[in-house]
Amino acid sequence: SRIEMAHKRLREVLAALETGDLSRFGECVEAEALTLHALMMSSEPSFILLRPNTLALIEKVTELRASTRWPVCFTLDAGANLHLLFPQEFEQKIDDFVQSECVDLCQDGLTLDDSVGTGCELTRKKGASPS
Repeated sequence: SRIEMAHKRLREVLAALETGDLSRFGECVEAEALTLHALMMSSEPSFILLRPNTLALIEKVTELRASTRWPVCFTLDAGANLHLLFPQEFEQKIDDFVQSECVDLCQDGLTLDDSVGTGCELTRKKGASPS
């Protein structure tokens, strides 16, 4: 059933992207992230990768979204790291939020900015030594 659920969510995410339904996109992405962590917590042996600050950050993001209606959602990696997803036009607002509300909850106060790229590009040929 887990594989079926993943396929269903993928279809929902793609449909939300095609229609521009950022609210539905966020619901699906967040549900998938939390489902995967719940699966790890309920496995034998269990793995609890979320940390108290991860949960505090999730709460801050959901509160921000509720109070501002900004199209921001989160996902999680295979660890305690929260990743925020949002349209580029909200970059400054989200950056301000992260700096004012989230940095203190991040390990060593570190955050990583990233953005959608254009894909892979060849930087050197295989077997060639770096310059």
